Amino acid sequence: AAHGGSAGPPAPERVLFPPTFSVSEIKNKQRRHFMFLRWKQQQRKEKLAAKKKRRKEREALGDKAPPKAVPKTIENQRVYDETTVDPNDEEVAFDEATDEFAPYFNRQTVPKILITTSDRPRGRTVRFCEQLATVIPNSHVYYRRGLALKRIIPQCIARDFTDLIVINEDRKIPNGLVLSHLPDGPTAHFRMSSVRLRKEIKRKGKEPTEHVPEVILNNFTTRLGHSVGRMFASLFPHDPQFIGRQVATFHNQRDYIFFRFHRYIFKSEKKVGIQELGPRFTLKLRSLQKGTFDSKYGEYEWIHKRREMDTSRRKFHL
Repeated sequence: AAHGGSAGPPAPERVLFPPTFSVSEIKNKQRRHFMFLRWKQQQRKEKLAAKKKRRKEREALGDKAPPKAVPKTIENQRVYDETTVDPNDEEVAFDEATDEFAPYFNRQTVPKILITTSDRPRGRTVRFCEQLATVIPNSHVYYRRGLALKRIIPQCIARDFTDLIVINEDRKIPNGLVLSHLPDGPTAHFRMSSVRLRKEIKRKGKEPTEHVPEVILNNFTTRLGHSVGRMFASLFPHDPQFIGRQVATFHNQRDYIFFRFHRYIFKSEKKVGIQELGPRFTLKLRSLQKGTFDSKYGEYEWIHKRREMDTSRRKFHL
């Protein structure tokens, strides 16, 4: 009391971590997790504050505000490919006028597709083939019973089929697609993944109608991508029936080809509603072969070699 009374224990100071400190150095798992969450929260707050500050600055500057920065993505940082197609390239125009798909694009042939499977397919693959046949007009499903592809191809040519699609499966799941353009090729081998049948798609629309769909091909920019895009385009009749409002989309992103099938409806002059009809799947090109399917003596235009080709995450081939 003589010394003015004791002030009690001193208030604990806030411990500041040294700048080189890492959360991963904390040995206690629960404490480490707690500190990590706090750190993430702090990061989020700082990011939000910076965003607000930028927005206020833009509003203050009005028309004089600098243009918004374009975020860096793997796509826009892509390594330049010397085979990227220029729309005005005369050589490309000549190639397209004389390649195997030219009769289709000149409206001389009408697509007629045979869809078949690997030997003795299971339920899921069978249903997938049936649903694919409702997407591609003038396509016929044939269930293979031990017949070799080399024997099927001459029969297809004799019956005026323009393309052959083979759906392969592994452990009852569709995992591969072979697309062969008849009668002279080329043949593309794709790895197939993320297959969703119609009943597995949320908020799906009613069954597709028999109208010829429109086809959208996105981001097929190189010579190889152009060839693959033309292969997909030639599966569908050249004149879409717009009254059906159905669209088949092949979207290439980082060499993965995403397939979606939609129906659209104009709600107003500016608003469009879309329903997914299904099925959906993802393809990755494994090889492109000259001529029709020949696993033994086939001449390959392009083969995906992972160790040699996948050296950079920003290098794409399609």
